[in-house]
Amino acid sequence: MAIRTVVWGENVHEHHNEIVAGLYPDGMHQCIADTLNTDPEISATTATLQEPEHGLTEKRLAETDVLVWWGHAAHGDVADEVVERVCDAVWSGMGMVFLHSAHFAKPFKRLMGAPCNLTWREAGERERLWITSRNHPITRGLPDSFELEMEEMYGEPFGVPEPLETVFISWFQGGEVFRSGLTYKRGAGNVFYFRPGHETYPTYHNVNVQTVLKNGVKWAFNPMERVANPGAAPNMPVDAAHEQLEERGPKLHTAGEEGYR
Repeated sequence: MAIRTVVWGENVHEHHNEIVAGLYPDGMHQCIADTLNTDPEISATTATLQEPEHGLTEKRLAETDVLVWWGHAAHGDVADEVVERVCDAVWSGMGMVFLHSAHFAKPFKRLMGAPCNLTWREAGERERLWITSRNHPITRGLPDSFELEMEEMYGEPFGVPEPLETVFISWFQGGEVFRSGLTYKRGAGNVFYFRPGHETYPTYHNVNVQTVLKNGVKWAFNPMERVANPGAAPNMPVDAAHEQLEERGPKLHTAGEEGYR
């Protein structure tokens, strides 16, 4: 069965910038979904900010194996209830791939618990990405390094938690470096952040970037059954302990009281 993938996009720049519209006439989200659909192991559809519930209803997320997220200009327009819904799905086991400016997206910052800030420069400079984890599933089919002729610079320090793995490091023509491919585990969900993808450059038409996108979705996919109620913190009474237990000392909660932890 193919990996059920939803590519979420703001779908804002495509309607307000002629350069972006020319590069991605059907939207960046559709370009990414079309790329993913060239792989028979992936079945990709799209969702956008403008749809009811941003296209991410509880039912849609329950039927999604991996969610790919691209955002930039409208992070603040994403409804908080949708953010919590997405994070719950990740904690339950849904895979997540964040692209480029999605480092500042609400779901990414919520999952990272960090500022996720960085330095940046929009100059159309050359970027070279280096693989830092050979034989990693996300780097399958790639050379040791590859270039993007024009990209936006992101530079360190990058205000994110220490990752599970650093898969790519970028060097930019202006001299900066950046950890451009990071993996995380959040609850039962796998999270991959991949930096390239500024909207005014043809980044998502690059064959190596397309390879990373397909590999990233496959890596993020968790075939296990979703965890139900990932935020639950149930009380385990003494008589339900796995080993015989003698209750000692006073306790805060009375019998039948839920309490919180």
